[in-house]
Amino acid sequence: MLTVNDMMTVVPDTIGPATPLRDIIGMMKSEGYRHLPIVADGKLVGIITDRDIRLVMNSPMILHERRQDEELIDTVTAEACMTPNPVTVTPDTPAYRAAEMLSIYKFGALPVVDNSKLVGIVTVTDFLDFFATNQT
Repeated sequence: MLTVNDMMTVVPDTIGPATPLRDIIGMMKSEGYRHLPIVADGKLVGIITDRDIRLVMNSPMILHERRQDEELIDTVTAEACMTPNPVTVTPDTPAYRAAEMLSIYKFGALPVVDNSKLVGIVTVTDFLDFFATNQT
């Protein structure tokens, strides 16, 4: 049976809760990421997406001028806009179940954990790449 382990990105890049948005945006742009797991003390504590960042930067709760964006990206941290305790899968989760979860919850990615330790991430793109290269 096809599992998450067959298609996940192993040992993904991570950030800490105190990482400022400027660094997160830079990492996402340079590496082409749309999702970054957030780890503290070796444990997954959250996930941040490019959408989370857009929502924070354009939030009606933060009344600001565009000139204040520079200050925002230096002072707002991952912890302030992450999804805490995200839904996860294990490497042994059947791939079809992970695909269902991505579809049902409208997620773009699922962190992969084993014994509370982040071991990978599986994204919609990982599924597409897998099936595009394994046409059997």
